[in-house]
Amino acid sequence: MLRHEFHPGRLVTGATALAVAALYAGDATGDWQTPWYAVFPVLVFGLLLAGTAGWAGYRVRRRRADQAASTDSSGAPASTSGSHAMR
Repeated sequence: MLRHEFHPGRLVTGATALAVAALYAGDATGDWQTPWYAVFPVLVFGLLLAGTAGWAGYRVRRRRADQAASTDSSGAPASTSGSHAMR
C-alpha cells in the first residue's frame, strides 16, 4: 500500500531547484564561472518540464480513478445507506 500518490511534477521541480543550486554553488566555490543570466534557461525549461510532468501525472491519476469507479459495483446504492430518509 502506498503512503501517498506519486507527483512527477514535484520531482522535476525539485531536480530543477537542485540544478540551479549546483550552478550557483559551483560558481561560489570557484570551480567554474557561471554568468548571471545562465540560470534563466535552466529554470524556465525545468519549470515547463515540471508543468508537463504534473499535467501528465494528473491525467494518469484521473484515468485510473475513473476506471476504478466504473468497475466498482460492490457498494450499496445511496438510497439504502441509511443516510437519507426516502419518502
